[in-house]
Amino acid sequence: MIEFISWFYDIFKEVIIIKRNSKDTRKTKTSKVGKVFKIIFLIIIVAIVIFSGVVFGMSVALYDGNWKACLADIASNFLGGVETKYVLILGVSEDISTELTDTMMVAGYNPDTGKAFLVSIPRDTFVGESESRAKASDKINAQYQKGIEDSLSAAEKVTGLEINDYIVVKTSMLIELVDLIGGVEFNVPIDMDYDDPTQDLHIHLSAGTQVLNGEQAEGLLRFRHNNDGSSYPGSYGDNDFGRMKTQREFIKAVASQTLSFGNITKINSIINAVSDNLITNMSTSEILAYVPQIAVFDTSNLVTEQIPGETDTLNRVSFFLYDEDETAELMSSLVSNMNATGESAE
Repeated sequence: MIEFISWFYDIFKEVIIIKRNSKDTRKTKTSKVGKVFKIIFLIIIVAIVIFSGVVFGMSVALYDGNWKACLADIASNFLGGVETKYVLILGVSEDISTELTDTMMVAGYNPDTGKAFLVSIPRDTFVGESESRAKASDKINAQYQKGIEDSLSAAEKVTGLEINDYIVVKTSMLIELVDLIGGVEFNVPIDMDYDDPTQDLHIHLSAGTQVLNGEQAEGLLRFRHNNDGSSYPGSYGDNDFGRMKTQREFIKAVASQTLSFGNITKINSIINAVSDNLITNMSTSEILAYVPQIAVFDTSNLVTEQIPGETDTLNRVSFFLYDEDETAELMSSLVSNMNATGESAE
């Protein structure tokens, strides 16, 4: 297939050259010859398009009908290989005056095995130097105000990973993306009934599988408790823990449905929605190199977890104190599973 594309390119250049030459000498040609040339040129283009379709169809057949895998292989030959990557993902709300990271996750991806993990870091995680002098600014979600490098350092401290890249996602991107792909089918775990007039936030969702639009998706991901104080059941993960679990599961659903065949025609709109509402230190060429891999990614190979620990109060401020030993064990397991060939271990 690669050889054919190169051949097609060479033929196309020759046709252009011929056409240019014909313009330079058209004074010496009759109108009849010009018409014949146009007909021949059109026939050649049509033949090439048809042949391209046949060749691509044959190539897809070699991939057992998996057209996305076929395209990914072709694109990889042009864009080059990619390496294992660890990325800090921050979700920043836009409806409050102070920019705090409402959501914080670390993603790992190995293109050789096609496996990935997504681990949530509770926003109240203590990352200060001394518990006896702990203050609100020692929470991990407050680090973003100091600069993205502080958020990266804090995430590295908690996970023990070397994280060089980051993605900051604005709330508006999620809403626009979900609406662009026609909504996301998701199993809402519980009835959600919450109102906060100060943030113009109103969440009213019934439990069960349904298609959520952008506004409903935002409410789902921000929900922690109902107006009466009730929240997720303990078996699911109460308050913030339940919220983080829902966030991880929803991301899997969005990834799976965004990469569906029906959304191919919307790819330009999707890219624009993402690029306009996303901050990252990754270059465009670097991102493009991963696109073919993302296109064929199987979300069943995505393992999602949460940093282990417990909630406690330090100096009258509520914190999440992560367990260093258990966290190290969890991260080692996630990385090992991601790098292992064969079946994914949940």
